Amino acid sequence: MLIRPLKFVVDYISALSGSLDSISSQKLSQSQQTWFVTILMGIITSGCFNWASFERKSLSAFKESRLRWVFQNAKIAWGSLLQASSRVVFSHYKLQKGVLVLDDSDKARSRNTSKIAGVHKVKDKKTGGWFNGQEFIFLILVTDTLTIPVGFRFYNPDPCIKAWRKTRKAQTKAGVPVKQRAKKPKLNPAYPSKQTIALELLAEFSKNHPNITVQAVLADALYGNAKFMDKAASVTSCSQVISQLRKNQLVVSCGKKISLTNYFERNKGVKTTLKVRGSQDKNVTMQAARIVVKAHGKKRFVIALKYEGETDYRFIVGTDLSWRHQDIVRTYTLRWLIEVFIQDWKAHGGWNKLSKQQGDKGAMQGITLSLLCDHLLLLHPEQSARLKNKQPAMPVGCLIEHVNAQALIDGVSSIVHAKEPKKEFDKFKEVIQESLPDRNSTKHMVGLDLGRMEPTPSLKYQKQA
Repeated sequence: MLIRPLKFVVDYISALSGSLDSISSQKLSQSQQTWFVTILMGIITSGCFNWASFERKSLSAFKESRLRWVFQNAKIAWGSLLQASSRVVFSHYKLQKGVLVLDDSDKARSRNTSKIAGVHKVKDKKTGGWFNGQEFIFLILVTDTLTIPVGFRFYNPDPCIKAWRKTRKAQTKAGVPVKQRAKKPKLNPAYPSKQTIALELLAEFSKNHPNITVQAVLADALYGNAKFMDKAASVTSCSQVISQLRKNQLVVSCGKKISLTNYFERNKGVKTTLKVRGSQDKNVTMQAARIVVKAHGKKRFVIALKYEGETDYRFIVGTDLSWRHQDIVRTYTLRWLIEVFIQDWKAHGGWNKLSKQQGDKGAMQGITLSLLCDHLLLLHPEQSARLKNKQPAMPVGCLIEHVNAQALIDGVSSIVHAKEPKKEFDKFKEVIQESLPDRNSTKHMVGLDLGRMEPTPSLKYQKQA
């Protein structure tokens, strides 16, 4: 219910306005603060990003048209909101250091979409096929207290590069000589690569939050090249960037080039236990070597890691040779936390459901609001008490249940004390009924054709045969 704003939401928006003022001198007006309170509570209580749903949740106190107008037209420093909100959370928990983690995700869209920004063919990681959708890169900060999203950017592939790859593939299949094949077009700054976007996110974080010490940068094998790793270390003033190498990478051993697989297969490896993400012990086989990676042109710390039950090594690479190999691997296991964040965000962040804001501006603002919800829940009184006392945090789904329960209680209280309780109760009942799920069961056969399950008169003779 959006009848009465919850105190911790109001306090958060007030702190956000103050933080925004210190960054851009564009603090939120009182009406804008009310709008933000309404929208964030609407996303959390409805689980979607839909203006009509927000109006119903407020018992028509906030009109759909007005909510949409503010989103599209109000002068708000959208580009600074996530930075301002991050500062609020950092200050609340007195955060001073952490690990930055990068990863990309996607959102499927309709094939006929024309007004939603950045929709293109996306490779399906699960099936190996393709679907129409949006891609974005996230940056999160992992600390000893909490995990918080601190940056994102949409990714759009260069259509000229896509066309070239398609042509190149066809020419290769047709047996066209290499020298006669189409040449790769020059890079277009309007379509930066995922690596370029990731570096921009890292640079922005370091610039916007100079008081946060970056202990390490983590990324998957897509970012395991020399240019990215060295540049990431430079822009964050962090010596340790950890990624993965593919098994066919060459290393230089005794003046000879040899694949990673062949290099580490010469020894059996050491069986030991690895504490994963600071708690769970896993049986692993490990080897490590400070060795020159040919593609990087310099010495890296390479660790061959194989979990119990696996047959092949995975290869983790770090830029700082002064760390212990156990510490590099333990730190790299924290990368899994961005997968957890993305899963939570898609399930509870609202933007993943009924989020159809048009254009680049609408898409950016929609994701920003959904990420502010994640920040807001970190400041929920119960969550705050747990985190500050080093107790296990509550999952997002559980927090949302608490928020919904409190919003429901406050809604009932406002009805009881209203001048016309019966009228308000009727509105309340209508909203509750509309919010209930309405799905068709696949368990029962009512309304479906079961076929004939009795003898056919013309075939009675077969029974006697």
